Amino acid sequence: MVNSLIGLFCGVFGNAPEHRQLTHGIFDDIFRDLDATGDLFYNRTHTTTVGYDEVALGRWVENAVRAHHIQAVTGAVITEVTREDGRLHTIRFATRFGTLAVRAAGFVDASGDASLAWEAGLPCRLPEREIYGSQQLVVEHLDEEQRPRPDELAARVKAKADQYGLLRHDGLAFFFPGRGTAVLNMTHIEAPLEPVAAARAQIEGKVQADRVVEFLRAEFPETFAKARVRSYGFPGRRQTRWVRAVHQLTVDEVRAGTRFPDAVARTAWPIELHDSPHGYVWETFGPDHLHYVPLRSMTPPDVHNLLVAGRCVDGDAAALSSIRVMGPCGATGTAAAHVLQMIDAPSGSGSVHDVDLTELAGRLAANLDD
Repeated sequence: MVNSLIGLFCGVFGNAPEHRQLTHGIFDDIFRDLDATGDLFYNRTHTTTVGYDEVALGRWVENAVRAHHIQAVTGAVITEVTREDGRLHTIRFATRFGTLAVRAAGFVDASGDASLAWEAGLPCRLPEREIYGSQQLVVEHLDEEQRPRPDELAARVKAKADQYGLLRHDGLAFFFPGRGTAVLNMTHIEAPLEPVAAARAQIEGKVQADRVVEFLRAEFPETFAKARVRSYGFPGRRQTRWVRAVHQLTVDEVRAGTRFPDAVARTAWPIELHDSPHGYVWETFGPDHLHYVPLRSMTPPDVHNLLVAGRCVDGDAAALSSIRVMGPCGATGTAAAHVLQMIDAPSGSGSVHDVDLTELAGRLAANLDD
């Protein structure tokens, strides 16, 4: 939400004309508190997306972590995972202040790259072709009263991309009303999992971002003549590596809106597959459409105390592109927490593959039913 400067909460609401909220919990708290301080705005088109001030949201998250007495360790990377008898036991981390071992009855891999599952030796999937990420950035000192229409901006990018050395031939600018700022989503960058290549991609992403700013200053001077970059996000990585779970969600199930017996999350977000350097697939759904994430797509086989959430959930590339946005990511995180609480027995013998689905559906009712 913050480090990669996504700019909008996506997938939390259903489609027009009702725009009903599909995912609750933490989103209710965020929307309430940031709305009260003027740090978010609602954008209603085919669905509702919610823009936010990333500094205010970052502090909200940190304050929530503190208020709930959550022990966070920042800047840690996995060095070793102990797995025996179908269970994860210990994860060892390296930090700039030394090493750390974490032992727990259950774990959630919300790394985005299935890092925990991968280091534990569990089967994972890679995309068959490159799925591009984006280098987001916030620009300020804009004249938002003169901002171009979204279709006008996209058409100009398409016509002039080669002239300015832009890889992506479309783009979006999310203006924060009354602040003279916008989040720019106008780049495509590779998202390698090899460290040297990842570092190169990060630098190249900022070069692309700078070219975008040059393009906007030249082509839309009435809006962007005084634009300057306030901040660059970390490289946005849409789909890199995810777990091979008991069930792989398919694009056919997404299009059909299949309601699974073990459904834990729902969304109406389009298929948004960034599998081309120049653009992406954008397949929207009708006003009543919903599609669901089953618990089985969060559960790697042969391990009893690990769930994955967010971008690590198992789906084919097109299906995953419709459930990797914030709404269903948050809902799968909520589901994972409830499942681990339900199987937390003194013997430590509970399994994520043996959960009372009726009880789970009751716990998650706000995210599954109106």
